[in-house]
Amino acid sequence: QLAGLAVIAFGLWLRFGGAMADFASDKKSPDYFFMGLYVLVGAGALMTTVGFFGCCGAARESQCLLGAFFACLLVIFAAEVTAGVFAFIGKKVAIQEAQKIYEDTYDDYMKNPGGKVNGTIYRYHLALQCCGKDTMEQMGLPCPENIQVPKASNCLVEIHNVIDAYLHLVGIVGIAIAGTTVSKSMFSL
Repeated sequence: QLAGLAVIAFGLWLRFGGAMADFASDKKSPDYFFMGLYVLVGAGALMTTVGFFGCCGAARESQCLLGAFFACLLVIFAAEVTAGVFAFIGKKVAIQEAQKIYEDTYDDYMKNPGGKVNGTIYRYHLALQCCGKDTMEQMGLPCPENIQVPKASNCLVEIHNVIDAYLHLVGIVGIAIAGTTVSKSMFSL
């Protein structure tokens, strides 16, 4: 149960906290962008529920409940491995999609600097602590005042760095929790 709650908390933190939340707040963000996180949160919720029933089965020494617990843990194991593998393999596609969304927003802003895209591009710049696609194109962009100088040059590089780091973390956590799930299923047998 505790591992399930930890997976839920970790998945929700990555989804709604920090720079990743700013990527998701834009209407242009694709649904599959956070698929690995959704699978982790779902697996965590299932782990918490199944953990409760596993405790009941162990307390009552019910072979039926413990067998059902084992079967559910196998399904959870498959979901966690899928999330981990998706995070590692789908990294490149997710980075390209996020960079394309930024470039489209950037181009929309350059066509109409006073439009409603202004807030969106500012959120990207604030979340990533960068400004623009190149150092030469930063003139007139809504840039945060307190950005760090080394990061200020290229938002496309920062998008790559942030998504790479977060999806790498999702993959590691997914596979690590899958390992604990296998050990719990062995104990139930």
